[in-house]
Amino acid sequence: MNAKLKTAAFAAIALFMGGAAAHADVKFGVAAEPYPPYTSQDASGTWVGWEADLRDAICKQMNEKCEWVAVAWDGIIPALQAKKFDVIWSSMSITEERKKTIDFTDMYYNTPSSIIGPKGGSHDISPEALKGKTLAVQVSTTHERYAQKFFAGAGVTVKTYATQDEANQDLAAGRVDAVQAYSTALDAFLQSDAGKACCEMYGNVPDDAETLGYGVGGGIRKEDTALKDKINAAIKALAASGEFEKITAKYPDLQGKLVFPKP
Repeated sequence: MNAKLKTAAFAAIALFMGGAAAHADVKFGVAAEPYPPYTSQDASGTWVGWEADLRDAICKQMNEKCEWVAVAWDGIIPALQAKKFDVIWSSMSITEERKKTIDFTDMYYNTPSSIIGPKGGSHDISPEALKGKTLAVQVSTTHERYAQKFFAGAGVTVKTYATQDEANQDLAAGRVDAVQAYSTALDAFLQSDAGKACCEMYGNVPDDAETLGYGVGGGIRKEDTALKDKINAAIKALAASGEFEKITAKYPDLQGKLVFPKP
């Protein structure tokens, strides 16, 4: 084989191998905005946090090379359906409403939905107590659905935000009276300088499976059953090995506040 033919052959092999490797990767979709302590980017642009660590463990268990694809939260399901990535890995609650459009892996964590407000305020978070006040929630979340179902009809103004950080900052600035979100995400804000200065935890809202769902899972296209089964097998293996507890040990503020899948 002459030099030109060898070069062409090696190029063809490299192109094939490159295409195969790319096809083997599993792309995980994540909301582009920070959502500590679960997912956020550090100064180098690396995704870090509890959910990022779990994803890395899942990929290692599956023996897959994985990538992050960051998209806006309110467009994350359409992006999945458009095949921009393979699985939503961004603290998305498993709900019957969402299951009409997409499927989910097994639950990989659960935590209550809570409300925070200004320091020294009433900790009564009933709809009657919040009547005439403004409750902030992130758009297209289970917390928004809960607020619309239980608070909006009782005279509470439900104000939506594109990101959780924006909702938190408006509470710190006094532009809203309370914020509803996952308790552990709100705990992270309360530990920040802005949160320490302004606000405190008021309590957990009563559970409602119709709006809050059945814990957090990976959102996946309905037809991708093989990938769903592979991720579920990895979740079960990590639950049996104690990996969930090992990862959580790196995040003291999360210890004792998360429900994990049973082995």
